[in-house]
Amino acid sequence: MTSDGTVWFVGAGPGAADLLTLRAARVIAEADIVIWAASLVHADVLAHVRPDAEVVDSSQLPIEGVLPLYERAAGQGLTVARIHSGDPALWGAVQEQLDLCRALGLAVEIVPGVSSFTAVAAIVGRELTVPEVAQSVILTRLEGGKTPMPPGERVRDFARHGTTMALFLSAARSGQVQTELLAGGYPADTPAVVAYQATWPDELVVRCTVGTLEATVKQHKLWKHTLFLVGPALAAEGTRSHLYHPGHFHAFRRAEPAARAELLRQAGARAELRRQAGARAGGTDTP
Repeated sequence: MTSDGTVWFVGAGPGAADLLTLRAARVIAEADIVIWAASLVHADVLAHVRPDAEVVDSSQLPIEGVLPLYERAAGQGLTVARIHSGDPALWGAVQEQLDLCRALGLAVEIVPGVSSFTAVAAIVGRELTVPEVAQSVILTRLEGGKTPMPPGERVRDFARHGTTMALFLSAARSGQVQTELLAGGYPADTPAVVAYQATWPDELVVRCTVGTLEATVKQHKLWKHTLFLVGPALAAEGTRSHLYHPGHFHAFRRAEPAARAELLRQAGARAELRRQAGARAGGTDTP
């Protein structure tokens, strides 16, 4: 079964309407039906909706309440813009809707959006992947909530990597979050950021540590719409990437010989330190 109808799943970003992508604004402006959740998406994004479009607030609707709109789009060849907060790829309940739309023969397209974790990083002015400090970002949520977590996906286990972590949908159990982060190996003085309603008019972004995370959340009475960033990269200084180092070369730039030699020397020294640390961890002596 095929249809001339189309459903666009549009990432609205973290809140501020001017963080919509150009594509997102265009799709919203062209849609016959616009579905948005007033509890999660800022109303300013509706400024792009054309005057004759049908606008539906889905905040009180289960997916069964949205399904008739998709069915009508399939039957009448309409275009639907389904607006999701942040990026649709993250905790947006999009996959089940994609399955429904495809079963109806609707064409589906996804417009990515700015995620709240990158928005918060911008607000506090930090890079999340700092050379020699953190080169990975873990996006997760606390286990034990409304949505079951797969086996092996626990905050405590992720924390053992010691890298940057963004925790969504976990503010209501901040004490458990703090306990799991500490149990996983983050030192109590590890930098952390608590961000409520990032980029909204009433945003609150507070710096703290893993050891004071619970107290910070409770002090400000936060329990929803709150993201945590955790990790040493949030306070790291003095490191440098190879990308713009004069000793690094690529297809568009040659390396300066002296700088290249120094870069290789530093790399060798770091490799030796890692070897020695590995040998100590394995219980063998190093010369």
